[in-house]
Amino acid sequence: MVNVRYSRAMHALVKVSSSSEANALLKWKASLENQSQVALSSWKNGTSPCTTWTGIQCDKSNSVTTISLENNMLQGTLHALDFSSLPNLLTFNIYNNLFHGIIPPQIGNISKINRLNFSLNPFHGSIPQQMWTLTSVSLDLSYCENIAGPIPASIANLTNLSYLDLGGFNLNCTIPPGIGKLKNLAFLDFQSSNLFGSIPSKIGMLSNLEYLDLTGNTLSGNIPSTIANLSRLNELYLSNNTLSGPIPHSLWNMSNLTVLWLLSNQLSGTIPTSIGNLVNLESLDLRHNQLSGSIPSTIGNMTMLTELILTNNSFSESIPASIGNLINLETLSLGQNSLSGSIPETIGNLKGLFDLDLSTNMLSGNIPQAINNLTNMIYFFVDNNGFNGHLPPQICLGGSLQRLTAHINHFTGPVPTSLKNCSSILTITLQDNHLEGDISQIFGVYPNLNYIDLSNNKFYGQISPNWGKCNSLQVFIIAKNNNSGGISPQIAEATNLGRLHLFSNQLTGNIPKELGKMKNLVELKIGNNHLSGKIPSEIGLLQGLSLLHLGGNDLTGNIPKKVVQLPKLLELKLSNNKLEGSIPSDFNSLQPLYFLDLSGNLLNGTIPRVLGELKQLRWLNLSRNNLSGNIPSSFDGMSALISVNISYNQLDGPLPDNRAFVNASIESFKNNKGLCGNVTGLVSCPSSSPSRKSHKVLLVIFGVLALALSVISVSVYILCRKTRKKEDPAKEMQPGELFSIWRHDGKMAFEAIIEATNNFDDNYLIGIGGQGSV
Repeated sequence: MVNVRYSRAMHALVKVSSSSEANALLKWKASLENQSQVALSSWKNGTSPCTTWTGIQCDKSNSVTTISLENNMLQGTLHALDFSSLPNLLTFNIYNNLFHGIIPPQIGNISKINRLNFSLNPFHGSIPQQMWTLTSVSLDLSYCENIAGPIPASIANLTNLSYLDLGGFNLNCTIPPGIGKLKNLAFLDFQSSNLFGSIPSKIGMLSNLEYLDLTGNTLSGNIPSTIANLSRLNELYLSNNTLSGPIPHSLWNMSNLTVLWLLSNQLSGTIPTSIGNLVNLESLDLRHNQLSGSIPSTIGNMTMLTELILTNNSFSESIPASIGNLINLETLSLGQNSLSGSIPETIGNLKGLFDLDLSTNMLSGNIPQAINNLTNMIYFFVDNNGFNGHLPPQICLGGSLQRLTAHINHFTGPVPTSLKNCSSILTITLQDNHLEGDISQIFGVYPNLNYIDLSNNKFYGQISPNWGKCNSLQVFIIAKNNNSGGISPQIAEATNLGRLHLFSNQLTGNIPKELGKMKNLVELKIGNNHLSGKIPSEIGLLQGLSLLHLGGNDLTGNIPKKVVQLPKLLELKLSNNKLEGSIPSDFNSLQPLYFLDLSGNLLNGTIPRVLGELKQLRWLNLSRNNLSGNIPSSFDGMSALISVNISYNQLDGPLPDNRAFVNASIESFKNNKGLCGNVTGLVSCPSSSPSRKSHKVLLVIFGVLALALSVISVSVYILCRKTRKKEDPAKEMQPGELFSIWRHDGKMAFEAIIEATNNFDDNYLIGIGGQGSV
């Protein structure tokens, strides 16, 4: 009878407890925004949380043990959740939602909790002290980026803590030494948490630690040797800090390591032969440090390696042949070092290799033919070395090659034959070699290609219209070759093209007007060819164009006004053509133009005033034309101008009061009609010569004087006429008599004065006043 009563009492207690939990959860749901409540529509009054409620799990007594609502885009706060009504809660997971506000101190009431995941939510404030009393919790607060504050010393009390992730926090503190007391900690992540100072040696006391990530902080000093005491450690990430000094020798004995990332620090010294002890290591990344010496041959013992990255250090000597033992290697990155010698033949053993970077070293010799066997190749970087011979012809045999960079070497012969049908290719850079072949035959149509540079080789033939079918092409550079024929109008079909460089070839014919359809074009450089005809006005439709280089051709006609009006133009080079007419006055003073070269043409007329209003202009070359007149006074204010050349024209008058003109040599001004100024080799402007300001004042005074005399003359004429009429109408004065002093046979006296003074020559100067010369 007693047992029955006890059972009924316990059942009633459980029922009350379950009802209390349901009410607490429903109250919290009601506080969330409307769409979030819709996502929790299964949470209904009168139903059991343990049966149909989304994200809720219970124990055998129907008490809530799990709230798991990750990735639901729920929005609201935790303030309305009564944590004390959830006494048996073990897991609370709201990963990747939109919960905001502070984390309430009442969270300390869920004393049985062993897994708490609040990561990727926009909480703010600081971590409540009560959270550090949850001694059995597995805590993930990563990337709650608006939470700030230091790690408290009381963290040492969480002796049962096995998982701690505070990645992405703004902790702004050092790592407390007390962290070494967390004996059960298996996972520790403090990446990108604004930690500074040194790594405490006590971290070596975390004997159960399997994962340690301190990436992306400003930790400094040496890597403590005690870190080698972490005998169970599998993954160690210390990247992107300012750690310095040598890598501890003891670290190379951590045989359980599978991942070791020390990249982007200031580590120095050499790698010892004991690196071969890391027989379980799968990924080693030491790039962007100051490591030196040779790559030890014992690296060949690390046969589990899939990733070996030593880029951007100072490693020297040769690549060890033992590297061919790393049969599981997928990525081998040794670029930007000082390695020398040739590539070992054993590299052909790496059948799974898809990423090979040997760029920017001092390697030489031929590329081993065994590389043709690496059919999984995606990235092949051998640029900036001293390689010679032929490129591997079957480099794209597997059909997966995406990036081929072999520029700045001494390669000869044809491009790889497999490249013609390599539809996977994205980037090809072969510039600055001695490659040859008919460019119209050796390349195909590439749907994914976005960048190709073949410049400074020995390619010949016509530019195929098929390049216009490369719809993803953004950069097309084949400058400094021997290509001939015309520019195909079909190239304009590559509408994503932003940079078109065809300069220094043997191209002929007209510039296709269809280029005006290439709305994404930023750079058009087709100078130093044999192009003829007029500059198409359609070029002026390229509103994003910043570089236009057409110099060194046989172009004729006028400079189109629309071209000089391009709003983003930085460089305009039209030199050494046969352009004629005047320089357009349609430049815009707000243009960012900083380089203008119109030299070596047949341009005439005066220099337009607007050129002096181009405030960004730094280099100006108008030499070897037929320009005349004075240099506009607007040039006085060109503060950015540093280089100018106006030689071999018909210009006269004083040089502008401008730094570029004052500092230039006579070579920039010689062979003009009458330039003067304080430049060695030019005649000085006469001290009595009227200045620009004096000329203006003199003209104003002359105009006012002429106007006054005209008014007086008309008045006298009218007055005399009235008087003559009264005295003797027959003797009325004739206009020709009155104005005989001002007119001579119908010509104005001003013209006679100009002629008589030889255009106000100084030989006729009779005096200098305060406002000018007389």
